[in-house]
Amino acid sequence: MAQEQVEEYLEAIYDIAGVEGTAKTTAIAKCLKVAPASVTEALQNLADKNLVNYEPYRGASLTGEGKKIAETIKRRHRLLEVFLADVLHINRANVHDEACRMEHTISEDTENALCRMLNAPAHCPHGSPIAPCAKGIGSCTECDAVTGSAVSLPEKLRATIVPITELGPDDKGKIAFIRGDCKIVQRLSDLGLTLGTTVSVTRKAPLNGPVEVFVRRTKLAIDHAIAENIFVDAPRAELP
Repeated sequence: MAQEQVEEYLEAIYDIAGVEGTAKTTAIAKCLKVAPASVTEALQNLADKNLVNYEPYRGASLTGEGKKIAETIKRRHRLLEVFLADVLHINRANVHDEACRMEHTISEDTENALCRMLNAPAHCPHGSPIAPCAKGIGSCTECDAVTGSAVSLPEKLRATIVPITELGPDDKGKIAFIRGDCKIVQRLSDLGLTLGTTVSVTRKAPLNGPVEVFVRRTKLAIDHAIAENIFVDAPRAELP
């Protein structure tokens, strides 16, 4: 399989399994607009490469390595959509297809440059979240100093880093990354939300309302748009 085809399959499985738990052959075929027989052959190939866990008649899920690749492609895709829509002013109805063609060809350096130029956007034009980078940094303000020389976060750690908005009531984690410029970092720091600090969620208001957290013996209500830029290291077992 060509690398582009591998990435397309991993991305499709990532999207489908994220909703349904497992990606069925028929669902993948419909998503990629290919014959089910072709999907079966591709899944067997991906399983041989240890990128998917595949059971005939039951479906497929991503291995740790497969998920890492899929998340990288997904991040690049959504950064490209922001670039196409906000910088090049491409019709938003067309940015998805354009990004699909470009996402397999850009390098990590280009991905990093896009993120910095776009000021680390939190969402693509369609509202889907853009994951933070996998650099060993604590905030976007550190990015320029380490670009090109940063060591990626260990896969085990990366797998447990989620936005605080994904935690449920009484879940907790340590702040691992803050996305945003120095003003956002300073504002959160003044509230006691600094790297390495343990924070727990006490309440999440409906309809993307404020997120109430407990940190340093204090309860805070944080606007949802700000809270989703605070990423914590929270073991998956603690997530809802």
